[in-house]
Amino acid sequence: MTGTTPSSPVHDVSCGKRLREHALGRAGSPGVVPPELVVAIAVEIETHCGHHRLKCRRLAMAWTVAQAVEAAHDLVERERLPKVGLAERSWKDWEAGHPPSADYQDLLCRLFATDPVQLGFANDYSPRSADPLWNGPKANATLPAGQASASGTSPDTGAEVDETKRRDAVKLAGLALAAPAAAALILEQAAAEAMEFTRQAEATALGSGTLDHLDLAVAEFNHAYSLKPPHLVFDAVLDYRRKVDAMLRGNHTHRQGRELFAFAGWLSELLAWLAHDLGDARTGLAFAADAFTHGQQAGHGQLCAWAMDAAASINLYQHRPAKARQAALKGLTEAPADHPLAVRLHAQAARAAAADGDADGFTTAFQAAEDAYRLLPPRPPRRFGMDIAPLAEYALTSYPATACIWLGQAEAARGHAEHALAVYESAPAASRSPSREAIARIDLALAHAQLGDPDDAVVLGHQALDSARVVDSVLGRAGDLAAFLTRRYPRQAAVEGLRERLTAAAPAARSTPPVVQ
Repeated sequence: MTGTTPSSPVHDVSCGKRLREHALGRAGSPGVVPPELVVAIAVEIETHCGHHRLKCRRLAMAWTVAQAVEAAHDLVERERLPKVGLAERSWKDWEAGHPPSADYQDLLCRLFATDPVQLGFANDYSPRSADPLWNGPKANATLPAGQASASGTSPDTGAEVDETKRRDAVKLAGLALAAPAAAALILEQAAAEAMEFTRQAEATALGSGTLDHLDLAVAEFNHAYSLKPPHLVFDAVLDYRRKVDAMLRGNHTHRQGRELFAFAGWLSELLAWLAHDLGDARTGLAFAADAFTHGQQAGHGQLCAWAMDAAASINLYQHRPAKARQAALKGLTEAPADHPLAVRLHAQAARAAAADGDADGFTTAFQAAEDAYRLLPPRPPRRFGMDIAPLAEYALTSYPATACIWLGQAEAARGHAEHALAVYESAPAASRSPSREAIARIDLALAHAQLGDPDDAVVLGHQALDSARVVDSVLGRAGDLAAFLTRRYPRQAAVEGLRERLTAAAPAARSTPPVVQ
């Protein structure tokens, strides 16, 4: 494995901070630290503290792991690079000596304006004099073949280790009474056994880049969600979900197992939404439950909360407001209070209360959503590289529009729906959601219909069906609009035209419901 192998004990990060401060003081405390000084500080930290070179570069920049990840995402946005799903977990793994994939190595080299050797991801075999930046002793210099085999362990030593395992632990308990030569032999054999324990703990069938590949794949699937037909994305995501299941059944480390549980949960959470879009509530709820379970196994509270957000929406569209409310409240026990997801889950609970005819419950829950929105930090966290702050804004605009329709508050519904459309239409292209925008138009249409304006309602209904993403939730709400217009204005030709268009749109939009085998 490439990377830095410390020749002395690794020091605390505070030691690296002190070295940086001393180096800046010697350089006259420059306002902007020049790149060559950053390199020199990283070399000093590596030599003195023994950290991995990537960590040395980070400490030389005075970044925390969270700040380094944020800087990488900012670089991706600024230079319009392919989106990545980089998280703090991955960065910490790299600093622990697990090399990233080639794509992530390229991103890190761009971030620090250097090459893989200087970040500990590769070895440099050029003559020492040709390397002006790293003049100290080579960290992680490759040993000659003979030395490497003499100091390492190999599967071929298994027979000796097995013999060691047959020795009774009592011998170590009586070590103090043994003769010096016997004690040395016992300790030597115990060392061999410890190395075998380590080898077994690190045994895995996963390739070195597998987890990074899954990280990128999940990020790409999330980006594709609103851009491609649901049935196509469903098939691709389900294929990856099955692959991750096979990996979980295979040989992997405990750390890798936690990561695989998280990837399985994220894929199932996305499959829940896709099944919902395809009109299969049973499959959607099954995948939402699966996502929650795997999130628990991974110790990933946010994943559990996202799974319950999906379950809340699916139950709501299945006319089960009580179960939708339960799912939202269950998600709130896992979501951080200052996260956009907390805003969304409170708004889900408010919408469910309205669907149940509970006006007071709606008011209370929606007030909690507004309170949670005020707690959001200046730069809310991202989800697979995507800005999720708009999700909170959408929930505060479109959800109350729907709720007011259900509560018969047409004037308030019209105001919320108009505000929701303004928010959707002003959002950046990458954050636009055609299906949510279509539902906001249907809410506005229902408000017009309730206020006695069927012509505008019909026009808005057609605009909603013109959406680039007419999924099952859009069809369901459009059906509510058509049914209301038919009851209220039964003899209007425009209403009948909308009904006919909706009938024709349903089979094409729903396509073939997913079948999970």
